[in-house]
Amino acid sequence: MIVFLYGEDNFRSRVKLNELKDKYFKEVDKLGSGLKVVAGAKATFFDITSAISPASLLSKKRLIVIEDIFASKDQTIFEKLPGYLKKKELSDNIIIFWESNIKMKKIKSVLSPFLIDASGQDKPLNKKVADLFKFLAKQKYAYNFNSLSHTELANWVRKEVASRGGKISVEAAAVLVGLVGSDGWQISQEIDKLLSFKAAGKLTEALLEISAVDVKNLTRGNFSDNIFALTDALSAKNKALAIKLLAEQIEAGLEGPYLLNMFVRQFRILLQLRQAVDSGLSPRQIATQMKLHPFVLQKGLEQAKNFNLTALKNIFSQLAKVDYLAKSGQQDYITGLNILIARM
Repeated sequence: MIVFLYGEDNFRSRVKLNELKDKYFKEVDKLGSGLKVVAGAKATFFDITSAISPASLLSKKRLIVIEDIFASKDQTIFEKLPGYLKKKELSDNIIIFWESNIKMKKIKSVLSPFLIDASGQDKPLNKKVADLFKFLAKQKYAYNFNSLSHTELANWVRKEVASRGGKISVEAAAVLVGLVGSDGWQISQEIDKLLSFKAAGKLTEALLEISAVDVKNLTRGNFSDNIFALTDALSAKNKALAIKLLAEQIEAGLEGPYLLNMFVRQFRILLQLRQAVDSGLSPRQIATQMKLHPFVLQKGLEQAKNFNLTALKNIFSQLAKVDYLAKSGQQDYITGLNILIARM
């Protein structure tokens, strides 16, 4: 069985991946001996086929998770993998392709896949890569986690709070989305904080509903001030201040994956703004094209002036490396971010 998880919302796709893993551990392999995770961005065709082929004596079914295969530079993968998977007997194994580098964009009313490369740019898939995408997207268990609209995101927040044993009003869910935006990683952390607040000092098991006032009083907003302060420090070559600001966020309870995600988001915006400015677009044209909040656009344009395009591409590439090293267990997120700042 093949499962394909992809789309811009890598928080929801990661949640789905974890759900599938938990189900496998619970129903098939309590020891986890049949699980194999492959870092697709660095894997070769041989690495992937080797991971799929061996059988485990301790588990009836094996679970193979291949992450970010579309970031691979090995063209052999895209040439041979669709044919290999078609011929291979996979009924006793579960193969999950989890992809964070593919986004769907509407081109002439048709949704088409684009690859987010190491510099943060969206590029159409070449034929060989597109063939693998089409093969995976046609699978019975293919899920596209596209970005949600404001209303859809607010509805998702209500369901997520309920799944964690809490309640939140319609107004509060809308306020939370308005403050945080579409970043699922931060929304998740804010939900945990709000639920902990409502549970503190409770003498009964009755659920206390999170109100709009609770959200306004406790939610930070989407990290704009802090990330812009960090960007200011980096553009001024003030590494000591940047490391201090990062440490403050860690002390405030923000976790490595979330912090990396915010760095990636901000530098992707700066890269796109720098490209737009260099192309001669006016602020109004940029606003129409990028659909950014006016505050983010204004601050972003100020920040983009402090970096040239080459520097931004290099930073974005280094962030991708931090992500890879953390996911492969070679280095934790916080260490990677501190090293990145020190080397800038």
